[in-house]
Order: sequence, then C-alpha cells, then structure tokens
Amino acid sequence: MGNVPDKIWTWQMVNPFKKDRETGEVTPGKLEKTQIDVPVLQPGEVLVEVAGCGVCHTDLGYFYYGVPTVNKPPLTLGHEISGIVVDAASDVAAWTGKEVIIPAVMPCRKCYLCKTGRGNRCLAQKMPGNSMGIYGGFSSHIPVPAIDLCEVTNRGNLPLEKLAVVADAATTPFQAAKRADVQVGDNTIVIGVGGVGQYMVQVLKALGCANVVAIDINQERLDVMLKNGADFVVNSMGKTPREISGELKAFRKESSLPSTGWKIFEVSGSKPGQELGLALLSFTGKMVVVGFGPHKVEYSISRLMAFDAELIGSWGCLPEYYPSVLSMITSGKINFEEFVQTRPMSTIAESFDEAHTKSPDQRIVLVPDF
Repeated sequence: MGNVPDKIWTWQMVNPFKKDRETGEVTPGKLEKTQIDVPVLQPGEVLVEVAGCGVCHTDLGYFYYGVPTVNKPPLTLGHEISGIVVDAASDVAAWTGKEVIIPAVMPCRKCYLCKTGRGNRCLAQKMPGNSMGIYGGFSSHIPVPAIDLCEVTNRGNLPLEKLAVVADAATTPFQAAKRADVQVGDNTIVIGVGGVGQYMVQVLKALGCANVVAIDINQERLDVMLKNGADFVVNSMGKTPREISGELKAFRKESSLPSTGWKIFEVSGSKPGQELGLALLSFTGKMVVVGFGPHKVEYSISRLMAFDAELIGSWGCLPEYYPSVLSMITSGKINFEEFVQTRPMSTIAESFDEAHTKSPDQRIVLVPDF
C-alpha cells in the first residue's frame, strides 16, 4: 500500500458557463476547491495519485459551451491523466507503486461494440471528468479500473506529469489513423495543428505516410510542423477553399503525386476547418472528423457517392493502442516535450480562460499543488 490519503483534494466544476439565448445574460462558470471522501475500492479498482492532468478542448466544451456531461455538476473535470498507483483492491494489488497513464475512455469490454473492435465508442464507457461520478483528473487522486491502465515502464528523462498528454492528445490521432486505415505510403492532410493536430501530423509520419500536409492559420505552428513530420504546409488565413486547393494542386504536380485517395484529418474543430476539409474531399478519399465544434456545416452529401469517398468520425482511443503511442514518444519518433507545458493546478481558472481564448501552442498540464 502506498501513500493513501484521508481525503481527496479536487477542483470541482460547481456550475458551467451559461448564456441565456433570449437575453444574452451570461453566468460565469465556477470552479471550487474542495475535499471529497476517498472511496472504498471495488474489485478491479486502484487509486491513482495524480501526477498531471492536461487541459483539453473537451473540458472547455463542458465548461464554456454547456456540452452536457453524463454526470451532472458538481463534478471534477479532467481526463488526460498520469500518476502513480498508491492503493489497489486485493485482486489487482500488483499495480501498487506503478507509474501509469489512465485512458481517457475506458470501455466496458462486454457489449457488442467492445466485442467487435469499436470499444473506443462503447456506450457504457467510463470517462474521467464526465461519466465516472464526481471523479476527474483535476484532483489529487482518482479511483479507476485497473484493466485499462497503461503502465509506464521506461520513460527515460520524460517527466511523468507531462505524459498525461498521452491519455488523449497523443492517442486520439492514433485512433483516427486506424479508423482511416492509414498505410505506409499514404498521402494525408491535417487541418489544424494545435493541441491535437500537432500530434496527428507526427503520428501519421511515424506510421509511414509518404506525404503529410499541414494546414493552419498560424504560420509559426506550421513552421514547427515542417521540422516535425510535415512535408508541405499551407497557411489558410484569409484564403478561400478554392485558393487552398490550388496550392495543394501545385504541390501534387511538383511532387508527381496523385489527386485521388488522399486521407484528410480535420482536427481544428472549427467551422472553417470542417468546411475546408469537405471542399478538399475528392475521388476515393477519406475525411476523418477528429475535432469537436458546436456548429453546423452544410454539405451536398451526394458528393460522397459521386467521389466514392468516405466521411468518418473518430472518438477517443482504444486502451490497447496506448503502449504503441507511448513507445513512439519514448523512442523519439514523436517530439513530445516541445509541445507540453506544466503549471500548478491552482492556476486552473486562469489556464481554462487562456486556453479558451486561444488554443495554446503547448498543451497545458496542471500539476497538483493542494
């Protein structure tokens, strides 16, 4: 048994940000530092002392946009978690003392979706900060099932708290690549190279894609991507889809690349990004929607028929893929540390506000300082 606390410190979302549709009146969201009881661990469960928890766009969706959580507030947000197992039920006692990454979505492993390889979208899945009662990653400790944990066996000089990002930002792109059936030699496009997109580019290159094109409105991010897996970049600021398509056509011609079969990953979650992806989707291509946005996009769905193309959604990542992504990071195939920053968890309100105002170039990981 490790250092088991008497209480769990946590930053709870007491109420989300709200805006009245008729009056426009705004009620700010509220985060409150509090203590909750340490639960009695059930068979198969462990208690993890949180080393770090990443601030994800999904958390901001719950807090600022009223995206509903399965369990209603008050609850603790946060689903990008790394830490150390400090206590465990007797049947999983061997986990005690191990460094782990907690998957952002944990399937039930019993339903039809789980049994047919689609457990990442299991309808009974457990997700910290959403469907695990009051428990989430922006806390000192969290109880979770042991079966889905990814053990960190050799992290070299990488700080455990930074590896929290593996739980979502780095693994979600891997799942998206699997959904697209990415193969060695594929030609791909990534729209949006922020917190998740920057890993999407690197994962595609690590999987052997011949060409990875990065598209964003931030030139600095694009310049960084050219050093980290992108073969060609397009700054889409102020450009129409037709103009961007023209730049891609010139790149294909110069590089003697086909116009068919391209796989597009829309990671920005923005309306312009999604509209661009749909405009670029062409013959025998695939578009995978990775980023989330609350807006609606108009599209002539018959184009999918005419192009024999595919429009696919991708959610989370199967826990069994985590070791592969972790290996990519620890082996240096993915540049990791350059894209992660750590801050005290007591800065959670300011960090939420900053990430909401502008997606940071470096993923924010909050480190408990209760």
